[in-house]
Amino acid sequence: MAIAKAERLMNLALCLMNTRRPLSKRELRESVEAYREAWQHGSEDAFNRMFERDKDDLRELGLVIDVDENTLDGEAGYLARPDRNRLPEIALDAEEAAALSLAARVWQQARLSGAASGALQKLRAAGVPFGEDQAQERTALEPYIPAREAAFEPLLIAARDRRPVAFEYRKAGAAATEPRTVEPWALECWRGHWYLAGWDRDRAAVRVFRLSRITGRVRSRSGAFTAPIPEHVDVRAHVARFAGEGATATATVRVRRGAAFPLRSKALTVRQADGEWDELEIPYGHGLGAGLAEFGPDLVVLGPEDLRADVIDRLRAVAGLAGEPAGPGAEPAQGPTTEGAHA
Repeated sequence: MAIAKAERLMNLALCLMNTRRPLSKRELRESVEAYREAWQHGSEDAFNRMFERDKDDLRELGLVIDVDENTLDGEAGYLARPDRNRLPEIALDAEEAAALSLAARVWQQARLSGAASGALQKLRAAGVPFGEDQAQERTALEPYIPAREAAFEPLLIAARDRRPVAFEYRKAGAAATEPRTVEPWALECWRGHWYLAGWDRDRAAVRVFRLSRITGRVRSRSGAFTAPIPEHVDVRAHVARFAGEGATATATVRVRRGAAFPLRSKALTVRQADGEWDELEIPYGHGLGAGLAEFGPDLVVLGPEDLRADVIDRLRAVAGLAGEPAGPGAEPAQGPTTEGAHA
């Protein structure tokens, strides 16, 4: 099994920082498991390329690596001297320390909470006063950001490492999943759900994905990103746009009297159509069809035609009637509850 690059870099850094003399590439190859595997299953050139890339990456991260003669065999040796890699004194005021303490308690996912707690302990050991008791006294609510979706961690790592991914995705109201290849930009929690914003290679456009709709394993893909990454990725704005918020177009629907109250709250106009139905004009944005499908027989789309066809197709797919002719004037029938559409 291939060893993750982060683990490989950490092992190399530990070797370089904990040696008292320069280590040759041969010694590092025997000490770091990933290098040993590259050499055994690849070639000397494969190991050399991997080592040079890792060395450059560590230097970019700020590690000062010196090159001296190895005293054992006269080859070039590498080490990171403690006196040249010592962090400056950490000085935080009371508000900054309280903010860090609060942030460390926010993450509830096991691996993230462990890293946050470890970082907090190191800062406390360095003499940073946190005053957690006082911080807890000032707030009656404990922050909590759950991240239970299995896709969360691999997507977070892929976004950090700028690595494309592939996964199976199920749209709202759809019975089947479809493969997606995405360049992940950022993750954000909004209204209790985690979303991923990124570049969808299959559609050549920006898309937003709700993590709870990702099925199966998130798989890494080789190669670099093909689309430019915005300086700031506002995931919430993308989710709102795909949910129809802030849309400039409108749609006209009829809803049964006493039903579809969430939709009524967003309506631009409401008028009585007859004794049983009201007619609403609502904002029309990407993904609205899946949101309307949840109202089943209590809603009929009057226009635009593409939205009407989308809602009918979604409900027929869930009912197992996909591919059969809908017939003229067909209206949506009872459909399952959905939770919005993104992507």
